[in-house]
Amino acid sequence: MRRPPPIEPPRRPLNGAPAATDTVEDDQPFVAPFPRTKPHGRAESAASAEERRPPEAEPAESDTAEADEPVVGLRDVWRAARARRRVLQSEARRFTAAQRRRRRIWIGIAAAFVLLVGGSTAAAYSPLFAVQTIEVAGTHALKASDVQKALSSELGKPYPLIDQSVIKAALVRFPMVETYTLEAVPPHELVVRIVERTPVGFIRTGAGYTVVDAAGVALSTTPTRPSGVAQITAGGVDSASFRAIGEVMRALPASIRDKVTAVSAQSPDAVTFTLGPTGTIVVWGSADQTTYKVAVLERTMKARPPAGVHQYDVSAPNAVVVR
Repeated sequence: MRRPPPIEPPRRPLNGAPAATDTVEDDQPFVAPFPRTKPHGRAESAASAEERRPPEAEPAESDTAEADEPVVGLRDVWRAARARRRVLQSEARRFTAAQRRRRRIWIGIAAAFVLLVGGSTAAAYSPLFAVQTIEVAGTHALKASDVQKALSSELGKPYPLIDQSVIKAALVRFPMVETYTLEAVPPHELVVRIVERTPVGFIRTGAGYTVVDAAGVALSTTPTRPSGVAQITAGGVDSASFRAIGEVMRALPASIRDKVTAVSAQSPDAVTFTLGPTGTIVVWGSADQTTYKVAVLERTMKARPPAGVHQYDVSAPNAVVVR
């Protein structure tokens, strides 16, 4: 065993302060400091062993917390689940608000459209819109009362139930009708607008004198010569000469056409007609440039009235010849 080192004497402070032993009372014995030595080998003091002993583990907080937490029941779980569903539904409604608003708008528009169409259809087929009067417009040679009488079978019918074929069959019996249109004037009126055929003259037939239009449709036949229309001399209503005459006569204004007493054509390019009562002859030529020739003839007749003229030649409208 190793011998310990000798004990050092107490050190006096350099600044002249009294040593530690000076403060010790006289009646107490002097005890010199003795340094603590570390035991050798395996012999250890109980104090050092106690100091190196690890601290005892404190009880875990989770154990006490679990002891303090209340017991969760089935009713609490159900309430939590219901609250969660409500939150999810609220969020879903918030995110789909614009989509649901657009859907409501489209549903409203569709419902209004269906209501409008359904209501209009029901009203149209009801007696609220039944025909009670028939108005005929555009007739001159025809009598409007005759047309109304022929269409009387359509009175009392709603507008959608008007039979177009019945009206056509009734108007076909009138040769003067060239075209027609129907116009519904709610709530109870039906207007029939008629375009009459324009008579261009008459031709001699075995039945007498037949008035025809530009297409050769017979408008009327009388045993005596009709007044107010010109006599047509051509190779029949199916010839090219007759078609040329029809184009020229339809293009003439009423102020000139009513004065024509005779019209003839040896060929489609040689149309001539006579103005009464002066007997002035108009050499027209072909049916080309008809509108321009009409304007030239009107201007020439105003400058040189037919009373002092034997012939107007407008076959070449840029070089009119007056004799």
